[in-house]
Amino acid sequence: MRAVGVRGGKGDADALFIEDNVADPVATGDHILVRIKAFGLNRMDIMQREDKYPYKLLPESGKIMGVEFSGLVEELGPDCKGDFQVGQPVFGLAYGSAYAEKIAVSERMLMHLPETLTFEEAAGIPETFFTALQAVHLVGGIKPGESVLIHAGASGVGQAAIQVARHAGASTIFTTAGTDAKCQICRKLGADHAINYKDESSRDFADVVAHETNGKGVDLIIDLVGQSYWHRNTASAAMEGRIVIVAAMSGSMIEGFNLRALLNKRLSVLATTLRTRNAEYQGRLRDVFVEKVVPKLAGAGRNERESMGVTVDEIFPWQRVSDAHKKMEANVNAGKLICTVD
Repeated sequence: MRAVGVRGGKGDADALFIEDNVADPVATGDHILVRIKAFGLNRMDIMQREDKYPYKLLPESGKIMGVEFSGLVEELGPDCKGDFQVGQPVFGLAYGSAYAEKIAVSERMLMHLPETLTFEEAAGIPETFFTALQAVHLVGGIKPGESVLIHAGASGVGQAAIQVARHAGASTIFTTAGTDAKCQICRKLGADHAINYKDESSRDFADVVAHETNGKGVDLIIDLVGQSYWHRNTASAAMEGRIVIVAAMSGSMIEGFNLRALLNKRLSVLATTLRTRNAEYQGRLRDVFVEKVVPKLAGAGRNERESMGVTVDEIFPWQRVSDAHKKMEANVNAGKLICTVD
Protein backbone atom coordinates (compact mmCIF):
# COMPACT_ATOMS: atom_id res chain seq x y z
CA MET A 1 0.00 0.00 0.00
CA ARG A 2 0.91 3.69 0.00
CA ALA A 3 1.43 5.75 3.14
CA VAL A 4 2.77 9.16 4.15
CA GLY A 5 6.44 8.97 5.06
CA VAL A 6 9.07 11.44 6.28
CA ARG A 7 12.28 11.71 4.29
CA GLY A 8 15.24 11.02 6.54
CA GLY A 9 12.98 9.86 9.36
CA LYS A 10 12.29 13.39 10.65
CA GLY A 11 12.02 16.89 9.27
CA ASP A 12 9.82 19.86 8.44
CA ALA A 13 6.56 19.75 6.50
CA ASP A 14 8.38 19.59 3.17
CA ALA A 15 9.91 16.26 4.22
CA LEU A 16 6.50 14.57 3.93
CA PHE A 17 5.89 12.40 0.87
CA ILE A 18 3.71 9.53 -0.35
CA GLU A 19 5.70 6.36 0.04
CA ASP A 20 5.03 3.32 -2.16
CA ASN A 21 5.32 -0.39 -1.34
CA VAL A 22 4.63 -0.08 2.39
CA ALA A 23 3.71 -3.39 4.00
CA ASP A 24 -0.04 -3.92 4.21
CA PRO A 25 -1.56 -4.14 7.71
CA VAL A 26 -3.19 -7.46 8.61
CA ALA A 27 -6.53 -8.10 10.34
CA THR A 28 -5.40 -10.38 13.15
CA GLY A 29 -7.24 -11.14 16.40
CA ASP A 30 -10.05 -8.66 17.03
CA HIS A 31 -8.65 -6.17 14.52
CA ILE A 32 -10.54 -4.94 11.48
CA LEU A 33 -8.87 -3.90 8.24
CA VAL A 34 -10.22 -0.57 6.97
CA ARG A 35 -9.56 1.06 3.62
CA ILE A 36 -9.10 4.70 4.56
CA LYS A 37 -11.09 7.42 2.81
CA ALA A 38 -9.95 10.38 4.95
CA PHE A 39 -7.79 11.14 7.99
CA GLY A 40 -7.65 14.06 10.41
CA LEU A 41 -4.58 16.08 11.38
CA ASN A 42 -3.53 16.72 14.98
CA ARG A 43 -0.65 18.63 16.56
CA MET A 44 0.88 15.41 17.82
CA ASP A 45 1.47 14.58 14.14
CA ILE A 46 3.83 17.56 13.88
CA MET A 47 5.73 16.36 16.94
CA GLN A 48 5.95 12.84 15.52
CA ARG A 49 7.12 14.19 12.15
CA GLU A 50 9.88 16.04 14.03
CA ASP A 51 10.65 12.90 16.08
CA LYS A 52 9.74 14.70 19.31
CA TYR A 53 6.64 12.75 20.30
CA PRO A 54 7.16 9.82 22.70
CA TYR A 55 5.28 7.48 20.38
CA LYS A 56 8.17 5.05 20.62
CA LEU A 57 6.80 4.17 24.04
CA LEU A 58 3.81 2.77 22.17
CA PRO A 59 5.02 -0.07 19.93
CA GLU A 60 1.54 -0.42 18.43
CA SER A 61 1.62 3.14 17.08
CA GLY A 62 4.22 2.36 14.43
CA LYS A 63 6.17 4.90 12.37
CA ILE A 64 3.24 6.14 10.29
CA MET A 65 1.50 9.25 11.63
CA GLY A 66 -2.21 9.73 12.21
CA VAL A 67 -4.67 8.65 14.88
CA GLU A 68 -8.14 9.38 13.45
CA PHE A 69 -9.70 8.22 10.20
CA SER A 70 -12.79 7.14 8.30
CA GLY A 71 -13.22 4.50 5.64
CA LEU A 72 -14.75 1.20 4.59
CA VAL A 73 -14.43 -2.18 6.31
CA GLU A 74 -12.35 -4.47 4.13
CA GLU A 75 -11.70 -7.54 6.32
CA LEU A 76 -12.59 -8.82 9.79
CA GLY A 77 -10.11 -10.49 12.10
CA PRO A 78 -10.88 -14.06 13.24
CA ASP A 79 -11.75 -12.98 16.81
CA CYS A 80 -14.11 -10.12 15.96
CA LYS A 81 -17.43 -10.38 17.81
CA GLY A 82 -19.13 -7.10 16.95
CA ASP A 83 -21.65 -6.22 14.28
CA PHE A 84 -19.27 -4.80 11.69
CA GLN A 85 -19.52 -6.15 8.15
CA VAL A 86 -17.34 -5.89 5.07
CA GLY A 87 -18.19 -2.80 3.04
CA GLN A 88 -19.67 -0.80 5.92
CA PRO A 89 -18.55 2.82 6.40
CA VAL A 90 -16.80 3.38 9.75
CA PHE A 91 -14.68 5.89 11.60
CA GLY A 92 -12.32 5.38 14.48
CA LEU A 93 -9.32 6.12 16.65
CA ALA A 94 -5.93 4.42 16.44
CA TYR A 95 -2.55 4.64 18.17
CA GLY A 96 -1.05 5.59 14.80
CA SER A 97 -0.78 4.63 11.12
CA ALA A 98 -3.83 6.54 9.80
CA TYR A 99 -1.82 8.48 7.17
CA ALA A 100 -2.16 5.53 4.80
CA GLU A 101 -4.42 3.67 2.39
CA LYS A 102 -5.24 0.95 4.94
CA ILE A 103 -5.22 0.48 8.69
CA ALA A 104 -5.89 -2.45 11.02
CA VAL A 105 -7.50 -1.38 14.30
CA SER A 106 -9.28 -3.12 17.16
CA GLU A 107 -13.04 -3.34 16.71
CA ARG A 108 -13.30 -1.71 20.16
CA MET A 109 -12.02 1.53 18.61
CA LEU A 110 -14.33 1.59 15.59
CA MET A 111 -17.77 3.19 15.24
CA HIS A 112 -20.38 2.93 12.54
CA LEU A 113 -20.44 6.07 10.38
CA PRO A 114 -23.73 7.96 10.91
CA GLU A 115 -25.64 8.80 7.74
CA THR A 116 -25.53 12.45 8.81
CA LEU A 117 -21.75 12.66 8.32
CA THR A 118 -19.43 12.61 5.32
CA PHE A 119 -16.16 10.68 5.43
CA GLU A 120 -14.32 14.00 5.69
CA GLU A 121 -16.34 15.20 8.68
CA ALA A 122 -16.11 11.88 10.48
CA ALA A 123 -12.33 11.73 10.08
CA GLY A 124 -11.96 14.82 12.26
CA ILE A 125 -14.13 13.66 15.15
CA PRO A 126 -12.58 10.76 17.14
CA GLU A 127 -9.43 12.36 18.57
CA THR A 128 -11.09 15.69 19.32
CA PHE A 129 -14.24 14.34 20.94
CA PHE A 130 -12.53 11.50 22.80
CA THR A 131 -10.09 14.03 24.27
CA ALA A 132 -12.89 16.46 25.13
CA LEU A 133 -15.04 13.75 26.75
CA GLN A 134 -12.07 12.58 28.78
CA ALA A 135 -11.18 16.10 29.94
CA VAL A 136 -14.72 17.31 30.70
CA HIS A 137 -16.32 14.13 32.07
CA LEU A 138 -13.86 11.42 33.08
CA VAL A 139 -11.13 13.71 34.47
CA GLY A 140 -12.89 17.04 35.02
CA GLY A 141 -16.00 15.47 36.52
CA ILE A 142 -18.35 18.20 35.34
CA LYS A 143 -21.69 18.52 37.11
CA PRO A 144 -24.84 20.19 35.73
CA GLY A 145 -24.90 23.86 36.61
CA GLU A 146 -21.11 24.30 36.82
CA SER A 147 -19.25 27.02 34.92
CA VAL A 148 -16.42 26.16 32.53
CA LEU A 149 -13.48 27.98 30.91
CA ILE A 150 -12.12 26.34 27.74
CA HIS A 151 -8.90 27.62 26.17
CA ALA A 152 -8.11 27.31 22.45
CA GLY A 153 -11.85 27.19 21.94
CA ALA A 154 -11.69 27.18 18.13
CA SER A 155 -9.27 24.24 17.98
CA GLY A 156 -10.69 20.82 17.25
CA VAL A 157 -10.54 19.77 20.91
CA GLY A 158 -11.77 23.18 22.06
CA GLN A 159 -14.83 23.07 19.82
CA ALA A 160 -15.63 19.55 20.96
CA ALA A 161 -15.19 20.55 24.62
CA ILE A 162 -17.63 23.45 24.21
CA GLN A 163 -20.27 21.09 22.84
CA VAL A 164 -19.62 18.39 25.43
CA ALA A 165 -19.81 20.91 28.29
CA ARG A 166 -23.01 22.44 26.93
CA HIS A 167 -24.73 19.08 26.61
CA ALA A 168 -23.50 18.20 30.12
CA GLY A 169 -25.50 21.13 31.51
CA ALA A 170 -22.79 23.74 32.05
CA SER A 171 -24.30 26.98 33.36
CA THR A 172 -21.81 29.33 31.70
CA ILE A 173 -19.07 28.60 29.16
CA PHE A 174 -16.09 30.94 28.69
CA THR A 175 -13.60 30.42 25.85
CA THR A 176 -10.48 32.02 24.44
CA ALA A 177 -9.54 32.18 20.76
CA GLY A 178 -7.19 34.19 18.54
CA THR A 179 -9.50 35.98 16.09
CA ASP A 180 -13.00 37.45 16.04
CA ALA A 181 -14.00 34.81 13.48
CA LYS A 182 -12.81 32.02 15.78
CA CYS A 183 -14.67 33.61 18.69
CA GLN A 184 -17.83 33.66 16.59
CA ILE A 185 -17.46 29.92 15.93
CA CYS A 186 -17.18 29.35 19.68
CA ARG A 187 -20.36 31.33 20.32
CA LYS A 188 -22.28 29.42 17.66
CA LEU A 189 -21.28 26.16 19.34
CA GLY A 190 -22.57 27.32 22.71
CA ALA A 191 -19.96 29.53 24.39
CA ASP A 192 -21.51 32.38 26.38
CA HIS A 193 -18.33 34.45 26.40
CA ALA A 194 -15.57 34.20 23.77
CA ILE A 195 -12.47 36.35 24.41
CA ASN A 196 -10.10 37.27 21.57
CA TYR A 197 -6.73 37.10 23.31
CA LYS A 198 -5.00 38.89 20.40
CA ASP A 199 -7.32 41.92 20.48
CA GLU A 200 -5.60 44.55 22.62
CA SER A 201 -8.90 46.37 23.08
CA SER A 202 -10.52 43.28 24.64
CA ARG A 203 -10.41 42.55 28.34
CA ASP A 204 -8.17 39.73 29.51
CA PHE A 205 -10.01 36.46 30.04
CA ALA A 206 -9.29 36.53 33.79
CA ASP A 207 -10.94 39.96 34.03
CA VAL A 208 -13.96 38.75 32.04
CA VAL A 209 -14.35 35.69 34.26
CA ALA A 210 -14.06 37.79 37.42
CA HIS A 211 -16.63 40.32 36.17
CA GLU A 212 -19.16 37.82 34.85
CA THR A 213 -19.00 35.56 37.92
CA ASN A 214 -18.95 38.44 40.45
CA GLY A 215 -15.49 37.34 41.55
CA LYS A 216 -16.48 33.71 42.19
CA GLY A 217 -14.51 32.24 39.29
CA VAL A 218 -15.22 29.11 37.23
CA ASP A 219 -15.59 25.57 38.49
CA LEU A 220 -13.71 23.80 35.68
CA ILE A 221 -10.90 24.95 33.38
CA ILE A 222 -9.89 22.94 30.30
CA ASP A 223 -6.43 24.15 29.28
CA LEU A 224 -4.56 23.33 26.08
CA VAL A 225 -2.23 26.36 26.30
CA GLY A 226 -0.15 25.77 29.42
CA GLN A 227 2.61 28.06 30.66
CA SER A 228 1.39 31.49 29.51
CA TYR A 229 -2.08 30.98 31.05
CA TRP A 230 -1.12 29.33 34.34
CA HIS A 231 -1.26 32.33 36.68
CA ARG A 232 -4.46 33.67 35.13
CA ASN A 233 -5.99 30.20 35.32
CA THR A 234 -5.43 30.00 39.06
CA ALA A 235 -6.84 33.51 39.39
CA SER A 236 -9.91 32.51 37.33
CA ALA A 237 -10.65 29.28 39.21
CA ALA A 238 -13.40 29.19 41.80
CA MET A 239 -12.90 27.86 45.32
CA GLU A 240 -12.23 24.11 45.02
CA GLY A 241 -12.15 24.45 41.25
CA ARG A 242 -10.46 21.97 38.90
CA ILE A 243 -7.87 22.73 36.23
CA VAL A 244 -7.47 19.99 33.61
CA ILE A 245 -4.27 20.28 31.57
CA VAL A 246 -4.65 18.64 28.17
CA ALA A 247 -1.70 20.21 26.32
CA ALA A 248 0.99 22.87 26.75
CA MET A 249 1.05 24.74 23.46
CA SER A 250 2.81 27.80 24.97
CA GLY A 251 5.34 25.75 26.93
CA SER A 252 5.50 23.62 30.05
CA MET A 253 7.88 25.54 32.36
CA ILE A 254 6.17 27.97 34.75
CA GLU A 255 8.13 30.87 36.25
CA GLY A 256 7.10 32.20 39.63
CA PHE A 257 5.06 29.14 40.49
CA ASN A 258 3.55 29.60 43.95
CA LEU A 259 1.79 26.75 45.72
CA ARG A 260 -0.18 29.30 47.71
CA ALA A 261 -2.25 29.98 44.57
CA LEU A 262 -3.49 26.39 44.84
CA LEU A 263 -3.73 26.20 48.62
CA ASN A 264 -5.74 29.38 49.06
CA LYS A 265 -8.54 28.04 46.86
CA ARG A 266 -7.98 24.32 47.47
CA LEU A 267 -7.62 23.82 43.73
CA SER A 268 -7.22 20.46 42.00
CA VAL A 269 -4.80 20.32 39.06
CA LEU A 270 -5.26 17.29 36.83
CA ALA A 271 -3.30 16.33 33.74
CA THR A 272 -4.39 13.88 31.07
CA THR A 273 -3.32 12.38 27.77
CA LEU A 274 -5.16 10.02 25.45
CA ARG A 275 -2.74 8.36 23.06
CA THR A 276 -0.67 6.82 25.85
CA ARG A 277 -3.72 5.25 27.53
CA ASN A 278 -4.07 1.49 27.26
CA ALA A 279 -6.53 -0.19 24.94
CA GLU A 280 -8.96 -1.07 27.74
CA TYR A 281 -9.24 2.57 28.82
CA GLN A 282 -9.67 3.81 25.25
CA GLY A 283 -12.34 1.17 24.70
CA ARG A 284 -14.31 2.44 27.72
CA LEU A 285 -13.98 5.97 26.41
CA ARG A 286 -15.26 4.81 23.04
CA ASP A 287 -18.35 3.43 24.78
CA VAL A 288 -18.95 6.80 26.47
CA PHE A 289 -18.57 8.47 23.07
CA VAL A 290 -21.11 6.12 21.47
CA GLU A 291 -23.55 6.80 24.30
CA LYS A 292 -23.21 10.56 24.72
CA VAL A 293 -22.08 11.88 21.33
CA VAL A 294 -22.91 9.59 18.40
CA PRO A 295 -26.72 10.03 18.67
CA LYS A 296 -26.23 13.80 18.43
CA LEU A 297 -23.73 13.88 15.56
CA ALA A 298 -24.65 15.88 12.49
CA GLY A 299 -22.70 17.36 9.61
CA ALA A 300 -22.58 20.69 7.81
CA GLY A 301 -25.62 22.88 8.25
CA ARG A 302 -26.47 21.35 11.62
CA ASN A 303 -28.18 23.21 14.43
CA GLU A 304 -25.11 23.81 16.60
CA ARG A 305 -27.16 24.23 19.77
CA GLU A 306 -29.03 20.94 19.47
CA SER A 307 -26.54 18.62 17.78
CA MET A 308 -22.80 17.92 17.89
CA GLY A 309 -20.24 17.85 15.15
CA VAL A 310 -16.91 19.11 13.92
CA THR A 311 -16.10 22.27 11.97
CA VAL A 312 -13.92 21.35 8.98
CA ASP A 313 -11.61 24.23 8.11
CA GLU A 314 -10.12 22.77 4.92
CA ILE A 315 -9.89 19.48 3.06
CA PHE A 316 -6.66 18.57 1.24
CA PRO A 317 -5.92 15.65 -1.07
CA TRP A 318 -3.28 13.64 0.73
CA GLN A 319 -0.73 14.49 -1.96
CA ARG A 320 -0.83 17.98 -0.33
CA VAL A 321 -0.27 16.75 3.22
CA SER A 322 2.74 19.08 3.46
CA ASP A 323 0.49 22.09 2.85
CA ALA A 324 -1.94 20.82 5.49
CA HIS A 325 0.88 20.53 8.04
CA LYS A 326 2.11 24.03 7.23
CA LYS A 327 -1.35 25.46 7.79
CA MET A 328 -1.65 23.67 11.12
CA GLU A 329 1.77 24.96 12.20
CA ALA A 330 0.76 28.51 11.27
CA ASN A 331 -2.23 28.21 13.65
CA VAL A 332 -4.59 29.90 11.19
CA ASN A 333 -7.17 27.14 10.93
CA ALA A 334 -10.50 27.44 12.75
CA GLY A 335 -11.46 23.78 12.96
CA LYS A 336 -10.14 20.52 11.62
CA LEU A 337 -7.78 19.98 8.72
CA ILE A 338 -8.59 16.80 6.80
CA CYS A 339 -6.77 14.84 4.09
CA THR A 340 -8.60 12.58 1.66
CA VAL A 341 -7.00 9.39 0.33
CA ASP A 342 -7.58 8.63 -3.35
